[in-house]
Amino acid sequence: MQIYWTKINKIIEETPEVKTYLLDCPENFTWEEGSHVHFALKGFNDGDKPNRNLIRHMSISTIPQENVIGITTRIKEQCSEFKSILLNLEVGDEVAIFKIHSNVPLKRADKNVYLLSSGVGLATFRPLVLDYFERADNVNQIHSLNIDSSKDFLFPTIFESAVDKNFTAQFVDNRKDYYKEVKKLVADKDGLFYIVGSNEFLLQNIAVLREQGIKPEHIMLDKHEQQLPDFLPSI
Repeated sequence: MQIYWTKINKIIEETPEVKTYLLDCPENFTWEEGSHVHFALKGFNDGDKPNRNLIRHMSISTIPQENVIGITTRIKEQCSEFKSILLNLEVGDEVAIFKIHSNVPLKRADKNVYLLSSGVGLATFRPLVLDYFERADNVNQIHSLNIDSSKDFLFPTIFESAVDKNFTAQFVDNRKDYYKEVKKLVADKDGLFYIVGSNEFLLQNIAVLREQGIKPEHIMLDKHEQQLPDFLPSI
């Protein structure tokens, strides 16, 4: 396993509780849209065993063309040891990244794509949308639906409806409105539905989609293949 040590290039305050850490891109480090990576802080591998309290599994919120690795995360006032340390890091500090993998690349299957997310889960979809904007081949249109009770919706300059790009961005701040909108989207039985959020959020969305007749193979989750049966038993 190769561990890449790299430096924080920039820290962006997206909202009062959400920050994006832009990391220098190590030589030969590549990824595709929808990728996640293990993100670790100094000291995580000092002992005989890795200190898992200093490691997190994070989505990469940038695309390679941006030449930086973006890690977007919510840090609340009461937070874990990991996020408490992260909050105090500055530009120039070193962090580690390793074990990159993508579960949700953008499928180009001549279908409509629906991106369903909760809160900062939108960071996983940012690269898919940017990739679509750069090359819309074999994707009919994309509709993003995000729920965030904080009302500080993320990436407003990217997640902005654009008729000329066949892209719709929709934000709601409560679950009742969110599921009302999901039930409208599932009228498209042939669409591809990507879901990112907590396990509870995934299961609730899957239940709604399956009740409305969406096939398991049309539901995309940011989970390793061996985890999928826990959410979609027929896979």
